[in-house]
Formats: sequence, structure tokens, C-alpha cells
Amino acid sequence: MSTAAASHLPPAFPERAAWGTASKLRAWQAAALEQYLREGPQDFLAVATPGAGKTTFALRVATELLGRGIIDRVTIVAPTEHLKTQWADAAARVGINIDPKFTNAMGRHNTEFDGVALTYAGVASKPLLHRARTEAARTLVILDEVHHGGDNLSWGDAIREAFEPAARRLCLTGTPFRSDTSPIPFVRYEEDRAGVRRSASDYAYGYAEALRDGVVRPVLFLAYSGAMRWRTRAGDEVAARLGEPLTKDLTAQAWRTALDAKGEWIPSVLAAADKRLSEVRRHVPDAGALVIASDQTNARHYAKILHALTGEKPTVVLSDDAGASGRIEEFSQSDSRWMVAVRMVSEGVDVPRLCVGVYATSTSTPLFFAQAVGRFVRARRRGEVASVFLPNVPVIMEHAARLEEQRDHALDKVVKPGEEENLWAAEDQLVAEANSTRSTADLEGTFEALESVAEFDHVLFDAQQFGLNAESGSAEEEEYLGLPGLLEPDQVATLLRERQASQKGSTKRAADAPIAAHRALAAQRKELNSLVSAYARKTGAPHGVVHNDLRRTCGGPALEQASSEQVQERIEKIRAWFVGRR
Repeated sequence: MSTAAASHLPPAFPERAAWGTASKLRAWQAAALEQYLREGPQDFLAVATPGAGKTTFALRVATELLGRGIIDRVTIVAPTEHLKTQWADAAARVGINIDPKFTNAMGRHNTEFDGVALTYAGVASKPLLHRARTEAARTLVILDEVHHGGDNLSWGDAIREAFEPAARRLCLTGTPFRSDTSPIPFVRYEEDRAGVRRSASDYAYGYAEALRDGVVRPVLFLAYSGAMRWRTRAGDEVAARLGEPLTKDLTAQAWRTALDAKGEWIPSVLAAADKRLSEVRRHVPDAGALVIASDQTNARHYAKILHALTGEKPTVVLSDDAGASGRIEEFSQSDSRWMVAVRMVSEGVDVPRLCVGVYATSTSTPLFFAQAVGRFVRARRRGEVASVFLPNVPVIMEHAARLEEQRDHALDKVVKPGEEENLWAAEDQLVAEANSTRSTADLEGTFEALESVAEFDHVLFDAQQFGLNAESGSAEEEEYLGLPGLLEPDQVATLLRERQASQKGSTKRAADAPIAAHRALAAQRKELNSLVSAYARKTGAPHGVVHNDLRRTCGGPALEQASSEQVQERIEKIRAWFVGRR
């Protein structure tokens, strides 16, 4: 890109000119800006991975257009109130004055400002007011996380009504688009070879490219499984292992059992995450951590666990209000260890020091997962590594493995009659449930979590699995929690391979030792007895009868004489009985 194309501004805007010449753009920002200035489009969609610097790019476009006299005003539309303030602060640093306090009741903005910051909800409530504002002056509209333009059936029409007269519209997003089929305002759709219309970005910068350029951190996903036991609405007690093949309903129930604060899974995972945070802080002293909870009740419980664990009260963010925004900002500028929050912190909130995360929510959409992981990938210097702790649930692990894939919004999906409304309802219900004071168990009726145990399962990095199943708190787990907090991506992969090779060798040597084999068999027997106990409570049959039924079905001697393979066969058989497969 030529210097003139990148930074020339007329002298009428000295503050913006100074910023334009002094600020060094990242390569992707410079390339996208050059394309934008060359083409001069009314609509432009930039898709860039979270943490890549979409805000900087958009504000550079704004300074160029203001300086060249192409626009007179800037309107920024963001998903939340907190992000309005964040945008206004960023704009002020480049000489653009944005009013984040503007409300629909004000009607017109203060002339001391170059524009306003709004929320999608605010625009949708009075689209004609914002249309009149847009028509009154040549306006650049920046639509941040533009997929929110379809958050409600009526919102798309409202956003289109309000900003159709705009001189320029710049759409930004950092995550996969929505799973529904309603078109997003001002986004262009093109047919692929299969005849499906998909969103077409004007410039795309994915996670894989950003990782290569050192713009984002590499992410270690640490997956935890474990034994779960719960009571269903019908009063039946069920036991299963998180991470093993289960039906969709059983997976969901085992997942919710793991997230229940009264069990052992969550405290164990939080303790592991805090150990990881301590290791990271050896290299990144101000590193912070975030727990993303399903609802307010669980968030409060998790905060109490962390307080007892660390001796330091975590920052708790329960809803998107002025107080919450202040708490996020205070945490961002401090060196406190932990923040606990619900859905609102999953998108757009800029806390660059977040290096460790715990995904303690049952939300499973790819959009939400990508937004959540995006909170941890923003790099401040080369070598910082992000660590995200996950429940070993197939759909979540699939999202993690596909982090580097670029996905578009498919408009012409095959939707069964009535299904479209369900898709909308599922998306819109997430915010309501996150801000609810009821727990997930309350939302599920009489579902009751009874018992949960966490086990370290594996590390996922670059779509590859490393590590062996191990007890929480074991030396094997410590090997991965103790990885340095500053590593280049290739160094991460090398260390993980070395850890795995070392542990496989240790496991093989341990398997040859009689005492290790004895301990392993004792653990299997303990697991079987626990399953038999739960099944006996469910059916009303005595423990001995259940053991005899298993022995008769699977064959072999009494439990005391059974081999490891025979005990494992009985474990798998009784798990099948729990789900009605005899």
C-alpha cells in the first residue's frame, strides 16, 4: 500500500492527520484500508477474527472519509451499552468525538460531537428517528458485529429502514454468522455451486492467518471429563461419564451435572485453571482469568468457590448495566486474578490481559463459542498463550477443533415448517436465560445434579489431541498446567509432543509394575460399585442382585476374581442399562 493511500489527510483535520501518519497499521488493516479507499463502496463487510483489530481498522476508515470530505458524521451501532463507551473511548484517541450517552429521547445529538454510538435495540425501537438523523448529514454507519442486525425478526427491517440513506456503511464481524436463514442488512449474498446463497465478505482475516502473523494468541483447550450422577424429572437416578458416547439428552444432563456448583467437577476445574493462571503469571504478571457462567445463580456460586480457593474476591458481572460496565473496566485496568460473568462478556468486551478462561456454560452454538474464545486470543506481545478449560462435550470439542475455519452465513438452508421460529427463539432466549436469577436446574424442571467428579482428559491444540486421561490433581495433569505462559505456536506443539511421549513412556513402565496394575483394578472396581449402587437405587433391586445380573450377562468370576477387562465389560454393560439398552 502506498503511503499516500494509507495516510494522506488534508490539513483541515490536524488531529486526525497526526494520528494517520503516526499510527502503524497491521498488515491486514493496511491491505483492507487500501482496498476500501480504492473501491469506495457504499457497503463493505470486513470479517476479522476477534482480537485482530477491527475497531482500529474501522476508525481509520472513518478518519479518512472525514478528512476527504466524503462524510460529515459517524454513527456506530454496537451490541451492548458497554461497547458504546468502548467505541467512544477508542474514537477519542484518534480525534473523533463520539457521544455514547445519546438516547432516542434526545432526538438530535450535541453538535460538539462528530457522531453517536447506539445499540441495535435502540435503533430498532425508533428506526424513523435514526433515518431522519442519517438523512440530515452525510453519514458513515459502522455496524459492529453486524450479525446482531438479525437478532429479532423485526430488527433487520428496522436497521435497513434507519440506515438505507447512509452515504457509507461499514459492516464488521469477528465470528461465524447466525444459524437462522434471515438475511442480515447490508450484507451481500452470493450463490455457491450447490445453489446456496452465502454471505460474501469484502475482506476476510481469519484466526489461522492472525496466528501466523502473531496478531492473536495460540489457544490451548484443556478438556475435562469425569463421572456424573443425577436424578431426572421422573425421579430416576442416572450415572454416566462426561466425554463418552451418549444420547443427546444424556449428554446435556451430564453436562449440566458437571456445571453444578455443589459437585466436585467445577471446584476441581476452577482449581486447575487457577494453577494454570499462576503459571502464566510467572511470565505475564498481570494475566487475568474469566469464568463464563450459564446464569446469575451459578456465577455467584463460582465466585464463592474462587474466593475460597484464592483468598481474593473475583469481579462478578451479572448484567449489562452501567455498574457492570464499570466493573469490567476496573478489572481490565487492574491486576486482579478472576472475573466471573454471564453472556454479556462473551462478545466485543476488550480485556486484553485475559489469558485463562473456563467455559462453564451449557450454551453450545458455534457463534457463542467463537465469541467466548475471542475474549482470550487478543495478543499484546508475541508468545502469549491462551488457555481455555472446557467440559469434554462432543459439540464443544468440535467447535474447538474447528477454530481456524472460516464460516459464512448460509441463507438458503433447508428449514422444516415451523423450524425457523424455533431457530429464532433459541438464539433470542440465550440472553434472557443468561440474565435470569434462576439456575439451570430450575429451568429444567425437577432435574437434580447429585454427584460429579472431574478428570483431566486431554489438551487440544491445532486440532490435535495431547495427553492421557488422568485424575484431577495428578502429576500428569500438572505437566500440562505447568506449560510456560510465553511460547511461540511451534514451541507449544513441540512441548506438547514431548509431554505426551514422556507420559506414554511412564504409563507403559507403570503398567508393568504389579502395584500400579493393582491400583488401576481397584479404581475400576470402585467405579463399578458406584454404578451398581446408583442403579440399585434407581430400580429398587439389592446391590447383590445387580452384581449377579451383570455377572450372568457378561460372564466371568465374582468381582473379586474378575480381570480388568471383565470389570470394564461390566461397567460398559451397566451404563447401557441406565439408558434402557439391555
